[in-house]
Order: sequence, then structure tokens, then C-alpha cells
Amino acid sequence: MNYLRTYRPRPRAWLRLVCLPHAGGAATAFRSWSDALPSWIELSCVQYPGRHDRIGEPFAADLPTLVNEVVTDLPADGMLALFGHSMGATIAFEAARRTRPVHLFLSAPGTDREPLDFATDEQLLAEVKRFGGAGASLLDHPEIRRMALPAIRNDLKMVAAHKIADGPPLDCPITVLIGDSDHTCSAADAKRWAEQTTAEFSLQVFPGGHHYFEDAGIRIVEMVAGKLEPLLRQ
Repeated sequence: MNYLRTYRPRPRAWLRLVCLPHAGGAATAFRSWSDALPSWIELSCVQYPGRHDRIGEPFAADLPTLVNEVVTDLPADGMLALFGHSMGATIAFEAARRTRPVHLFLSAPGTDREPLDFATDEQLLAEVKRFGGAGASLLDHPEIRRMALPAIRNDLKMVAAHKIADGPPLDCPITVLIGDSDHTCSAADAKRWAEQTTAEFSLQVFPGGHHYFEDAGIRIVEMVAGKLEPLLRQ
């Protein structure tokens, strides 16, 4: 497999932070974090098939297949933390069930939805723009729209069809991050994730909607590093 992109290798770092992007997103969504994280954290970003440097590869057939492939590429040794946004949060949670991360960060984690079927590109565009974010405005360009819509359509249908199965709670801390005006995940929705761990749970609320992290990047990086720093003293 070829999922991880490490834009700034840090071979002496003692912790790997793996970030998983949203539906239609790419590894570059987190690239700028590489320079902002402390030297003891190495950042790896997940690149899903069918986009950017993997544009010629077929999309994942379903979310369990995607999770299996991501888990196969995760490092087998060393300390690992996972950060996923939206669809990436679902993948990160399912991956955490099969690995032993020291911390799980779930950004704008969605709730179960009925399978979606976008009959036309116009319906799909309307759904994307409802989520907002800088990427939505880029879809006004025909060439970008032609290249991006198939990945977005596949991802949204894939994650909407996935149901998180019942299972034992994790034993690592979970931090949920949301935007205060995100229609997909309220504070009440976020707090339900406390049931998924026997360890510490915390909720971080930032200004903005579903893609709040586009404006809150440095504050998120500082928060993540602050949550992980106590591990240095253990």
C-alpha cells in the first residue's frame, strides 16, 4: 500500500501523528502542520486512492476496505496518535479499534446517515457547498470540478453507507473537536463519543462550521501537541 505522506521526515521523533482527511480531501490538507509541530512529533498524512498523486488508482470500494488498507500502512512500532476530520474521523476511530494509539483526535465526527445517491452533479455540488470550506468554491472551475467530483461522490456515499458497529470501548484518550456552527455535529453529538473510551474524554470547540480547521490550524496544532506532551514525562 502507499497511503502515508511524510512531508518533513523526523527520524528522531518519538511519536508519529497520522492525519486522515475528509471526504474528497487529500493529504495536503494537513501539510502545513509539519512545520508547526514540535520536533518530537513526525507528521504523516493519509492519501486516499483516486486523487492527487494517486489519481490513476481506483477508489476504495467501501469504508471497511479503506480502513483495512490504511491500518496495513500504519507503523507497527513506536508511539502513534491518530487525527481524523469528518470521514477521516470515522476511519481513524475504526483504525484505533485495531491499533493502540496513545491518543485519538476526532474532528467533526459525523453521525450515521442513510445512504446517499446524487443523481446529478448539481445535487452533489449543492451538498458539498452546504458543508462549506475553501474547497467548495474551487468547484466553480469546470476542470477542477471534473476531476474532484468523482472522488467526492464516492467518499460521501461510502461513509454514509457505513455504520459503526457496537464494540468494547477504547482504552486511549479521545479528544473531539468541532466548529461551533457545524450543522453535522453539535456539542451534544460530540459528547456521545465519551462512551467510546475508558480513558479521558475532552471536547474542544472552535469558531466556524464543518471546515473550521481551515482557519484554526495553528490553534489545533498547539492543542494537539499540548495533549500529547505529558507522554514525554511518562
